[in-house]
Amino acid sequence: MVCPETSSDEPLTPAGRLFLQPETDIVIHCIIRGKNPADMDAIKSAIKSSLMVQHPRFCSLLVRDKNGFEHWRKTPIDIGQHVVVVNNRLDKSGNFIDQTQGSTTTEEDDEAAVNQYVADLSVSSPLSTDKPLWELHVLTAHKCAVFRIHHSLGDGISLMSMLMANCRRADDAEALPRMVPDKKTVIKGEKGRDWFWLFGVLWWFLKMVVFTLLFSMEFVLRSLLVSDEKTAITGGDGVELWPRKLATAKFLLDDMKLIKRAVPDTDLSKLMKSNTKARWGNKFGVILIPVYYHKGGNDPLEYLKRAKAIVDKKKHSLEAYFSYKIGDLVMSLLGPKYACMLNYKLLCNTTFTLSNVAGPLEEISLAGNPLSSIKVNTSSLPQALTMHMLSYAGKAEMQILVAKDIIPDPEFLAKCFEYALLEMKEAVLRTNKA
Repeated sequence: MVCPETSSDEPLTPAGRLFLQPETDIVIHCIIRGKNPADMDAIKSAIKSSLMVQHPRFCSLLVRDKNGFEHWRKTPIDIGQHVVVVNNRLDKSGNFIDQTQGSTTTEEDDEAAVNQYVADLSVSSPLSTDKPLWELHVLTAHKCAVFRIHHSLGDGISLMSMLMANCRRADDAEALPRMVPDKKTVIKGEKGRDWFWLFGVLWWFLKMVVFTLLFSMEFVLRSLLVSDEKTAITGGDGVELWPRKLATAKFLLDDMKLIKRAVPDTDLSKLMKSNTKARWGNKFGVILIPVYYHKGGNDPLEYLKRAKAIVDKKKHSLEAYFSYKIGDLVMSLLGPKYACMLNYKLLCNTTFTLSNVAGPLEEISLAGNPLSSIKVNTSSLPQALTMHMLSYAGKAEMQILVAKDIIPDPEFLAKCFEYALLEMKEAVLRTNKA
């Protein structure tokens, strides 16, 4: 929408402008499943009174001035324009079922049907710019809803915080969900500031500089020149337009914690632990992790240990910060066209994208309906495989979005991930018994 600029318009952030480019037009999908049937009156009432519709991003139109610069412009919210109700039951292919003939479905069938519905949205259904860039699809027959929020409104952490602000704990209708455990009070002794301590700090700083230089150079090369080894799951230019399938891998957080304790922290990761303060917006970087291809071995923890050693070094560097700042600099100096080219090239040169967000610790309710699961994914990228993980009430579910012409059976891939974690767990238990 092209309109004259007004004094109340707010310009988009550089990252927000990036996500509006045609090649990187990304929508975040959050799938929430209730334990009870959906009450549409309660849902619409909850939306009208929620903090979400009071937030400037969620009640603003995207407009462009005569020079092509994007701005947010406040507008009244019509809830009816944003809520899409699907009353028919879907099959595992995402097609409507003729309910007059009667049919029985399992929980797995329901999940597969909703996944395919979201997979189809990931390719063929951009958000309309004649209203604020969010929607809520309610699949009443599946006790499920799908939030569709454009990535230009915020990153995963910001949007998850917004969702949680409108939810309450299932065991306490007045309490907000907890995203992180309560901090324990620790009485720290006086740390000696001797020469060994000073040497440790200098050595830590030197490693940070070296790792940052190495990984930043790798990031630049991967963005412009070097691509991953071609494999059976390699995507590339134009793959974001290919039909998609979506599957879910399910894990227990207790299993993950058990395995994590078997792979001890290095000195680097201990030094990097610190408190952080989150802000609203799209403020995130990326790190590049090498992928090793193998056919298995005697020790299933071997590859986890190697991956953790690499990630510890990445955490000890400023690679994530560098990747954010280089994108911000290109956007500021050269504009969204070249920033989009850089980001798109990086995605084409890498094999897959993996992200994770911490969710609530306990079960929560939304609009008075307790939730049995929360899952997230995004619209398709120029990769054949993208994975997004979210934790919820002692579980973690990873959404696996694939280009189905390249990876025709994502359910099998999901089972492989689940079995791999169980295999690691068994290896840890055998070690503990020895």
